[in-house]
Amino acid sequence: MTAADGAGRELRAEADVAAPPEQVWALLTDFSKMPEWSPELVKMLPLKPGGLRRDQWYLGINRRKAVVWPTRSVVAELDPGRVLAWDTKSSGARWIWELSPTNAGTRVVHRRPVPRRLTGLSRLFAGAFLGGAEGHADELESGMAETVARLKAAAES
Repeated sequence: MTAADGAGRELRAEADVAAPPEQVWALLTDFSKMPEWSPELVKMLPLKPGGLRRDQWYLGINRRKAVVWPTRSVVAELDPGRVLAWDTKSSGARWIWELSPTNAGTRVVHRRPVPRRLTGLSRLFAGAFLGGAEGHADELESGMAETVARLKAAAES
């Protein structure tokens, strides 16, 4: 893993939300709402029947300025009300949402560790269309913070 491809870096955003974990979980797992919060996601669609479950596949349509690209993600971890994680096959990234109860509501942590090198396709795509993997990682982390802030606002409204 090298810092140049963004693979050695865990991206992270977190917030304390003044709403119970069940309410935050319901919003988080309503993927039709996610494009309202994420600055990069246009749409997220299930590719297999059965709803949200471990090993479910999702098609993500992403955009950055004029660049639009698809991703296929697979739910890797699902602990309702606590943890949701999926692996994006095209990049090798794992996206993790963790919820924990607090006295005032819910602690939300959104992480993106990359446990191995980014895929060759991801490095090429990031270099050609996204200003490089490290620059795109900076944008992703900023976007994650925006997503968490928008989820928080929705849960608290």
